[in-house]
Amino acid sequence: MDFGNLTMSNMIDQLMAFAISKMDLATLFGLFGGIFFVSALYMKTMARLRIANIVSNFFFLLYGFLAPAFPTFLMYVGLLPINFFRLYQLRDLISKVRSSAQGDLSMDWLKPFMKRRKCKKGAILFRKGDPALEMFYTVTGRYLVSEIGVELPPGRLFGELGFLTPESRRTQSVECIEDGELLTVTYDKILELYFQDPDFGFYFLKLTSERLLQNIARLEGIVEQQKKQLAELSQRA
Repeated sequence: MDFGNLTMSNMIDQLMAFAISKMDLATLFGLFGGIFFVSALYMKTMARLRIANIVSNFFFLLYGFLAPAFPTFLMYVGLLPINFFRLYQLRDLISKVRSSAQGDLSMDWLKPFMKRRKCKKGAILFRKGDPALEMFYTVTGRYLVSEIGVELPPGRLFGELGFLTPESRRTQSVECIEDGELLTVTYDKILELYFQDPDFGFYFLKLTSERLLQNIARLEGIVEQQKKQLAELSQRA
């Protein structure tokens, strides 16, 4: 072949002819698998990336079966259910966060990502102004928010506001007043979940805002009660 006399048009024609001559059903499936694999690299959310990977795995699975290429077929037989399972986990997490943000303030959806920690009576979990790196969920025991005198019973999330403050500092101090057990999760893990799917971040912030409003309402109730008590004392005096 005389490459010196080839024009760009001739080169494209010959490349097309070569591709067509090599094209069969197995190669076509492999081509589609490669297209979806590359597209997965450009996905901005983990859910879409998993979906693109599932489609890519499916086409590569067909390619490996028809080629035949047993190692390729075996690899994607293993990868396909893994991607399905991870996608299910992610969508289930988003669904639970969405449900919590719409009224059910249960934090059960977060427990699989948390670690257990024992806490002794008298231990200071953190002080106001300390760097905030994690948040907590009470399982057993009792905990006191020192500055406002509010007790945290089992089943209560706390320490999440440090995640939202500009300098990630604690807004209150919390002390353990009865031996118990806590679940903890780092803010880095929360960020990791957020970057897997922005929907998680939206519903998490909505949930946190709802809890903040509850805390404000609780404080307003305490203030009103103290005002009434002062007014009653003044009348008696």
